[in-house]
Amino acid sequence: MPYSITVKKTEGKPGQVWYPLQLNEVPKPAPGPGQLLIKLSAAALNHRDLFIRQHLYPAISFTSPFLADGYGTVVESGPNTSPSLHSKHILLLPHRGWESDPSGPEDPRKYGIIGSSAGYDLGTAQEYIVVDEDEVVLAPEHLTPAEGAALPLVGVTAWRALVTKSGAAQRESNILITGIGGGVALQTLQFAVAMGCNVWVTSGSQEKIDKAVQMGAKGGVSYKDADWEKQLGKMLPKEKPLLDAVIDGTGGDVVNRTVRVLKNGGVIVCYGMTLGPKMEWNVQAMLKNVELKGSTMGSKKEFREMAEFVREKGVRPVVSRVVRGLDNLEGIEGLFEDMKGGRQFGKLVVVMEREGSPKL
Repeated sequence: MPYSITVKKTEGKPGQVWYPLQLNEVPKPAPGPGQLLIKLSAAALNHRDLFIRQHLYPAISFTSPFLADGYGTVVESGPNTSPSLHSKHILLLPHRGWESDPSGPEDPRKYGIIGSSAGYDLGTAQEYIVVDEDEVVLAPEHLTPAEGAALPLVGVTAWRALVTKSGAAQRESNILITGIGGGVALQTLQFAVAMGCNVWVTSGSQEKIDKAVQMGAKGGVSYKDADWEKQLGKMLPKEKPLLDAVIDGTGGDVVNRTVRVLKNGGVIVCYGMTLGPKMEWNVQAMLKNVELKGSTMGSKKEFREMAEFVREKGVRPVVSRVVRGLDNLEGIEGLFEDMKGGRQFGKLVVVMEREGSPKL
């Protein structure tokens, strides 16, 4: 029988508990009208999954399969589906309940991310999944299964932050991306470079900054330095010495730091707050007409636009490390250790088949 992975409930306080992974044997599902049966080839981790295991995320399900990112192949189609999708490689939409409104989900009560979610009995830590036909897009042909699984959640999040929210997704814009090394930050870097933007980054690791430069960033600074915003200001070109936008996943003192190098009317887009649930605002930002915009994952429309851009530009998501075998719980735990230690540069991926598995 096929496998799935769920998280197992144990006693403990939020932030102190660590829910173990549980391997399950489950029946192979069958598609209904308008649905597709997908054989998953790879799934990827996100920080959301780390928070779930620590009970730091709302509405956790202990029966729904884990993980939200997935790449697979259509192996069976239900009635009233397009025959053109049969045997095609696809990317799974990692959320439900948001069609196209650029302001946010049309009905927030119906919006949710899949993977150990009480709202939707779906997740990608399983070998087979049934989804509605409109919840997949054709995978860009140049992507490997691991690269395809690395793309959905961070891709649509980065696309919304950069393209929909920042107003700076254009050639010669000056953009700062904080916390390079994480999936969303790296995906934003790849998109911005492909659009011809001038990009700078922050990181606590010089090695990660160097890798970002190899990927097309103009330079970077260590956020561990007390004067990193001054260092950044000296790096900006003399003909255009201010930033147009900051794409931030940390929160904290990002406004106080970056307002000094932002242009009047510049934009700070915050898609995450890893340093804490509050941010400081100051009078200098107000006087410079700086805009602070919150951003989440994007709509189904933005997801499709992002996937087409990846196809057109040949973008390859950065994969930090891969383990093989959905039943390889020890290896998957190792991926979570990478994430907890901040060691990854790119996405952490589970490829379903172990090395040398027979081809069925």
